[in-house]
Amino acid sequence: MVAGLNDTDYTLTSPLRDAEVNGGPVLALTVLWHPDAARIGEQYLDGSGDGVIELGRFMPMFSRPGKDRLPLGYGGISRQPLRIARTPDGGVEVTPPDSRMIFELDGEEVRTVQHLGPERVAEGTVLGLGRAVLLCLHWATSLPRHNPVAGLLGVGSAAIMMREQIRAAAQTNMPVLLLGETGSGKEVAARAIHAMGPRSGAPLVAVNMATLNESLAAVELFGAAKGAYTGAQTVRIGLFGEADGATLFLDEIGNTPAVVQPMLLRVLESGDYRPVGAPADRHSSARLIAATDQDLYGGSFNHALLRRLESYVIPMTPLRERREDIGVLIQHFLAEGGATAEEFPFALVSDCACYDWPGNVRQLAQVVRRALLSVRMGEVPLLTALTRSVPAPQGSAARLAASAAQHDEGGADGAAYSAGQARAGYGGAGQAGASTAGSGAPVPAEARRGRRTMPDHEEVLAAMDGNGWRILSAAQSLGISRPTMYKLLDEHPQIRRPERIAEEELRTALAACDGAVDRCAAQLRTPAEALRRYLGALGIS
Repeated sequence: MVAGLNDTDYTLTSPLRDAEVNGGPVLALTVLWHPDAARIGEQYLDGSGDGVIELGRFMPMFSRPGKDRLPLGYGGISRQPLRIARTPDGGVEVTPPDSRMIFELDGEEVRTVQHLGPERVAEGTVLGLGRAVLLCLHWATSLPRHNPVAGLLGVGSAAIMMREQIRAAAQTNMPVLLLGETGSGKEVAARAIHAMGPRSGAPLVAVNMATLNESLAAVELFGAAKGAYTGAQTVRIGLFGEADGATLFLDEIGNTPAVVQPMLLRVLESGDYRPVGAPADRHSSARLIAATDQDLYGGSFNHALLRRLESYVIPMTPLRERREDIGVLIQHFLAEGGATAEEFPFALVSDCACYDWPGNVRQLAQVVRRALLSVRMGEVPLLTALTRSVPAPQGSAARLAASAAQHDEGGADGAAYSAGQARAGYGGAGQAGASTAGSGAPVPAEARRGRRTMPDHEEVLAAMDGNGWRILSAAQSLGISRPTMYKLLDEHPQIRRPERIAEEELRTALAACDGAVDRCAAQLRTPAEALRRYLGALGIS
């Protein structure tokens, strides 16, 4: 049974109401963008049982909890349906409609049948209909629910379950450990846990452990007696004293000085601690919430302390793994800026929906605000410039971003290159872009369309070689867009499309590489995911 199916408090009308779903997730479509902004965030969950979705102007019916079910309805969407069918390998096959409507898959126009593996669906695949409506095709593991938590927006299963965990944690006094990348909402979750719990009337005392050096950390946390150290003219109560009867939020817990970690363990176990220089212990009933973007399990972090902290662990899902929420988040950030969805260029929304957001929700918010300023100045904001002006986070999130980029190109780039289509219009190779980023600062020369020297054949080949023959990473290393990269690949005399390589040569190269497609791609000089997809179409494993 899908999680939450019997939750009468939060579960409302759903297409699954007449179907019993056994085992595994179901296919879902979420409206990322629509000319009628009120439709953003509506969903359709496939409960038909046959694994086929016919998607067109008048079907299927989308809804949100507490609202009527309606078709997409927009006149620019073809009456002829687009067909989405589950395949035996756990993926889906997408058949474009037999119409003149422009259909885009992850930002690239396609006209042929596309096979999406289960991993690509799990990452969220963006469907563009008539360059006016955007949908996210993804898996759903729980039914849509109205379970609001202040500051934590989203309509997908990951957002729903994060809010459920926060609600549950708020009703306890157990320590909570929030694990997630930079910008994923750990502080928002900590404040929500405090606000929804029995201590909401008391203060939330917060400290970033990365700002405490070893010599001062114990004093900041536990306080100090008068005269305990040079300059200690009065008694310092310390953060545990301030948070007595309240909540103490220790952000960046992974940066806690090693000498302080055993002290934290003691206060977690008994509530007792001794201020620096004090003759006796004190007691604190502070409820502890900790957060980190680091791997506490593989390093030198005190394992006994970790075991105490992990009484209740809440993983904060990165934005690239809940792509279905990007539309409602953009709409929210626009509303914060006093703007409406109509002010935001559709093509920019499409690019935002296809981006992997290494800085997560925080980075998305910054980019939307910059873009809004740019739009109001009469400029055309380019995502390449807007994201370049927002540095990627350091630490574990940055390391994970590189992996995320590989996943992204493994989906969008492979399909786009196989189709041989470079997207026209916004973000395309030939468009003249704005000369300034949304922040008003000059856009680096390499971000300006038509104003930079294009990489030569040697640079393109070196970029592909140095990035595992993955298109997105190679494009980023050259400072150009994916559509521009597609154009350069098409024009390159030494880089081939897999469909232009003889089947016998493909089989020989694959055998020589022991079935490793990435190595085979490098040997054949063809993009890795396009090769993987073509081999699948030929039935070569």
